[in-house]
Amino acid sequence: MPIPRVAIVGRPNVGKSSLLNMIAGEKVSIVDPTPGVTRDRVSIVKEMESPDSKGPLKPVEFTDTGGYGVYTAEDGRYDETGADLHALTDDIELQIAHAVETAELVLFCIDAQAGLTPSDLEIAKFLRTRKLPGGVRSQREHLPVRVVATKVDGPKWEAHAFEMAGLGFGDPLPVSAMNNYMRRAFFDAVYNILPEPDEKPPPRADLSIAIIGKRNAGKSTLVNALAKQKRVIVSEIPGTTRDAVDVKFVTEDGRSVVAIDTAGLRKKKSFQGPVEWYAFDRAKRAIARCDVVVFMIDATTKLSQVDEQLGMIAQKAFKPVLLVINKWDLAEGQKNPRGKEVNVEDYETYLRKELRGLAFAPMVFASAEHGVNLEGILEVAFDLLEQAGARVSTGQLNRIVRGLIESRGPSSKLGLECKVFYVTQIRSHPPTIAMVVNEPKLFTDNYERFLMNRFREELPFEEVPIRLIVRARSQRKGKTMSYTDDEAGVDHAALIESLGDLDASALNDADAFFDDE
Repeated sequence: MPIPRVAIVGRPNVGKSSLLNMIAGEKVSIVDPTPGVTRDRVSIVKEMESPDSKGPLKPVEFTDTGGYGVYTAEDGRYDETGADLHALTDDIELQIAHAVETAELVLFCIDAQAGLTPSDLEIAKFLRTRKLPGGVRSQREHLPVRVVATKVDGPKWEAHAFEMAGLGFGDPLPVSAMNNYMRRAFFDAVYNILPEPDEKPPPRADLSIAIIGKRNAGKSTLVNALAKQKRVIVSEIPGTTRDAVDVKFVTEDGRSVVAIDTAGLRKKKSFQGPVEWYAFDRAKRAIARCDVVVFMIDATTKLSQVDEQLGMIAQKAFKPVLLVINKWDLAEGQKNPRGKEVNVEDYETYLRKELRGLAFAPMVFASAEHGVNLEGILEVAFDLLEQAGARVSTGQLNRIVRGLIESRGPSSKLGLECKVFYVTQIRSHPPTIAMVVNEPKLFTDNYERFLMNRFREELPFEEVPIRLIVRARSQRKGKTMSYTDDEAGVDHAALIESLGDLDASALNDADAFFDDE
């Protein structure tokens, strides 16, 4: 049996996203008083503990949906560009309908402090009649629904919560995501409602990709095209996607993929309120947790500063990057500023010059809207995942590096001679090569770039980032660590410890890349 799904529905601002964050134990959905902040479906998988802590863990997929009803922005129904955000209402409601139709349990959230509203009654009606939003008629005989009375911040609100029992969905589940009031009782109730899990845990996806890019680069269109369903909202209104939305699908050859659709970004000085700051944070987290970054570039517009800064963030994260040149069908053959027709070779040269830090990243020219070269995107992404996971023997690395040092060693004005004691690959994803030498200061940035280029030629890391760690010989317990070519005799744990913490996130200071120069 697949993981049971739970859909969280309700009108805007009843606390759906706060409830999802409470369940996840972290900020997954954006929480903001602006109506309509959540537009797509945002999902997380949570392992639910049994009430007595003796039963099996139940993995459950919880899905936060957009608020049902008319969409409005903070200052009305129009955003800062004058776009009518009410046009998104139908798309949001279709997303709600899909989440409800595929769920084993629907959590109908109602604000206990505000009481029942006409919108709440309208939602209750479509859940009872199975006439879902967007004109979708449910094919199921019964929709399992439980009311969740949100914002029950203390005992005085419990009576208000139980007034909602009159809706006919059983006793409400009172809870407060703000102070975790009755949190344990809520978890226990959900655990008991859901079916028993399979003995085997759900398998991890074969590939996870984070799709990043500036506004209107076509990220959501690509996700829908890859998944072959309208999984995220596509609109010409810039900034439609706010959360990082996980979309799961299976390729024709049976491989599972998670595509993370992120918000389109722009300069910080153009951010409209805290929502865009939250969206920026979600995009960074998506990069940190994915296997491969799919960096979408709009071929119909000039590369912008935001594109360059996004490329730098992906580069600093040491993630494999696939450059997807989207809307190529519109750009190919058009005249450039010099009057020449645009072609693949010229555009690649232009992009390599502008994104020097990603010179090794492969490119795919595609059209997400027309489904051109979608298979190529996934094939290259799987290939990058394989490259990032490759392993090279210690003996091979030592022979290559010592050969390079002998033929073209680092130079020193003081006449210091470079000695390499030991070289080994200590990690994959990203490939991490540790070198123990006598004088680390001899390995300048220029010389490290030289080594990187040679590594890409000789090792199976041609198109993925490589992390190079150069350290001096370490002293441990009064003795000098020795390193030999005998790979079986190497204390890798001690070596890694001597090199320090290599897992520090490179994204902590990523905010600086979006500061205006």
